[in-house]
Amino acid sequence: MAPKRPVKASSSAGSRKKGKDGKTRSPTPQEKPDHPDDIFPMVLTSATQELFGCCADEDVTRENPYKLLKKDDIMQDIKTRAAVSDFSPVKQIVLEYPEETILLVYDWNFTYGHNFYLVLTPEARATIFSSPRPETPEEVHDEVNKTPEPKPWISLGSEQEIDQESVKESREKLRYEFSRVRRKFGLPVCFSDRNAADIKDSFQECPSHRDSRFSIKKMQRDCGIQAVLKLQCSSAQTQWKFQRNVFSHYEPGELNETEITTILQSERLKTFCNSVLNSVLQALQQEDIMNKCIDDWKALETAEAGDWSLKASESLAFYQAFADQKYSKGKKISTMNWHPTIQGVIAVALTEIKEEELEESSAFDVRSAFIVFYCFSDPSTPQLLLECPDDILAFDFCPSNPNIIVGGCTNGQVVLWDISSEITHLQEAQTCGKKVSVNSDAADLKEDHKKTPVVCYCAASALESSHKAPITDVQWLPQTFEMTRTGLPVENKHNISVQVATCSPDCTVLFWDVRIPKLQKPTVDPKAPMTPHDVPDNKHLGQTWKPLLRISVTKTETSREFAPLKISLEPYIRNDSPSSNTDKLNEDERSEVIPENSQLRTRSAKAVTPLEDGNTKFFIGTEDGEIVYTDWKLVQEDSGRMYSVKPLSCHRIHHGLVNTIQRSPFYKDIILTVGGRNFAIWKEDVKEGPIIVSPSSEQECTAGCWSLSRPAVFFIGTDNGSIEVWNLLTNTSAPSQVYPYVTHVKVTCIKPWIISPKQHFLAVIDLGMLRVFELPRTLRTSVKKERDRLMDCLKRQELWEKLKKEGELKKKTEPDKPVKSLQDSEEANMKEYSDYLVLKESVLKAMDLKPVTANPQDN
Repeated sequence: MAPKRPVKASSSAGSRKKGKDGKTRSPTPQEKPDHPDDIFPMVLTSATQELFGCCADEDVTRENPYKLLKKDDIMQDIKTRAAVSDFSPVKQIVLEYPEETILLVYDWNFTYGHNFYLVLTPEARATIFSSPRPETPEEVHDEVNKTPEPKPWISLGSEQEIDQESVKESREKLRYEFSRVRRKFGLPVCFSDRNAADIKDSFQECPSHRDSRFSIKKMQRDCGIQAVLKLQCSSAQTQWKFQRNVFSHYEPGELNETEITTILQSERLKTFCNSVLNSVLQALQQEDIMNKCIDDWKALETAEAGDWSLKASESLAFYQAFADQKYSKGKKISTMNWHPTIQGVIAVALTEIKEEELEESSAFDVRSAFIVFYCFSDPSTPQLLLECPDDILAFDFCPSNPNIIVGGCTNGQVVLWDISSEITHLQEAQTCGKKVSVNSDAADLKEDHKKTPVVCYCAASALESSHKAPITDVQWLPQTFEMTRTGLPVENKHNISVQVATCSPDCTVLFWDVRIPKLQKPTVDPKAPMTPHDVPDNKHLGQTWKPLLRISVTKTETSREFAPLKISLEPYIRNDSPSSNTDKLNEDERSEVIPENSQLRTRSAKAVTPLEDGNTKFFIGTEDGEIVYTDWKLVQEDSGRMYSVKPLSCHRIHHGLVNTIQRSPFYKDIILTVGGRNFAIWKEDVKEGPIIVSPSSEQECTAGCWSLSRPAVFFIGTDNGSIEVWNLLTNTSAPSQVYPYVTHVKVTCIKPWIISPKQHFLAVIDLGMLRVFELPRTLRTSVKKERDRLMDCLKRQELWEKLKKEGELKKKTEPDKPVKSLQDSEEANMKEYSDYLVLKESVLKAMDLKPVTANPQDN
């Protein structure tokens, strides 16, 4: 506030006047005292306040009433608005002001009759900023605060309410004491019920009390704390609605140095140490010889039960990851397979990502699709590429010849590859990283391996005869049999897998024959080299390859059809078949007996004999979560038309598409199906439904596979990237072990493989990465209990099949026995009963006992 010059007594006295009612009032502007010479009171309109940023009670307040205005801004406002400007009366003063900024003060209580005043000199501005702000004059009140005097108490009835709400003891407290003689300690106590409704508001309370005869003072608490990385989330049905944070903080009670010294020097401690010295020395000696505190039962269980007690310390060990920047960039892995004969070689099928396809331009762009082969020695470099006409969702190696590969495309075509010419390259690529030394030859070999060979497909099915939707599963028929065009199983003469089954959501299952039709002859040499563009036209199948058999799976209750995603065929094994002897031949003998695939021809239906014990039934998993058990054999109507039979059974167990149908490697009639949020175990002869169904889990089950070394163990992959290990011998309602977050996204495929007895691998695929993990000892070593059960089951199954065949053969060879008449049967029974009576009488006579005579009428 600007310093005030002395004013007259009359002016100061006139600043506050009393009205007629005796109260003080604020003076009018005419009654305000004179202002000092170095300030100029003025009224600023709201428009001027907004223009200069000095709005009352917003930009300038009672606590901070100062605002610095630029001299140029004031002059510009005077030039713009002329006489309308609020600063026009001080135009000359502003022009003569020596500094660039002028102080404007907000007069909130109208001390000088206006809402603002302008400081005209730099000295006055410095005085205002340096001197403390004087207190504003306050109104003088005539009323004097008086000390309140107490008033007399007037009762309105509140003391009665207070008296009623207060708790008063109306009778003496009761004391209960329960005692029992020492000889009855530990005996059962019988309590009786008491009906609380007998007496109104009756209850019996037995409060606890502290026994003063003894007390235990806890001086120090010893507890262990361990930081762990694994977190586990669990939930219950109880909802905790009122949540609050509760914690406790304490310090252990420790002895000071004086107390510790006193205890160590006490005679009581010395006496105790001397008394237990011999026992402690003996215990230490026994501990060095043998750990007597070991749990023998737990150790026995560890040795016999597969060491499941140590499962917490053993987990999946990451072994290798496969990816390259050239072919797998921007693509995802749809499926994979281990090479059947070359250890450490994996083949993966790459497909385009749909999100990227949507962002592409509308121009036609030919994209190449490949199946890529990787090896452990060089996981970042592809060793072999199989060129595909379209993206591959499923492929499989031929069981009898791993050089032949069949695949199913997203456009519905079936494609064949022959990698016989590159098999040596794969074998060298797997061993070059281990055996080649660092020299010039190794550098040349490494340079040769940089060039990845590409193998074109040797046959592709015709588009008009293929599936109308993407092929989701491919499976070779076993090499022990083949089928005709009507679905009849016949003996495979050469013991070579020549037929393939494929399924697709177009509601069909197709069977294909890779041999040349009998009437067709190849026009060119099948061994001649070819280019990618003329492969389909020059091979023996070409674009004329058509399915051998087409199966439509129709629902029983309606005319609609199932949409199969996965199939599972039973491997037929015939021990008495002469063709099974070829399995015992070595590779040299096999090459002499079995011709090449290109020289095989389809057999005539008249020259074959159907197998009587061949199983033509198979399982189908649909996109609606249904497991269908049906027959691929066609049935002929009266009109001569062949049609597919209705399914034998259908059960909807999975609430989601079925992603896995796999037979056990130990029991061929046990099938594992995975889909939705659960899995199921099926037995082929049981048509009522699955024998085991898992409870619904929180995560979706996206993949599954059996263990190759333990018959009761299998693996389940989930959508959160975890791997669950199930053991049917220990628990069927919860996994025996869970490996959380093996991948960052959902697991799409898992397949195990055995490299050696001490090295088992598990390949895990997410959307874009293939990871290989090494299984721990608990998951690769079968326990004695499992081995005994497996051998016992196999022996019983073999014995049962043998007895069944002998019984059937005996029924065929034995003549029909004559049927006995009823009279002959009664005579034989009476004869046996009379012989029994004679024997009984002779035994009683030998024992000197008198036989009881029976009434003849009773007999």
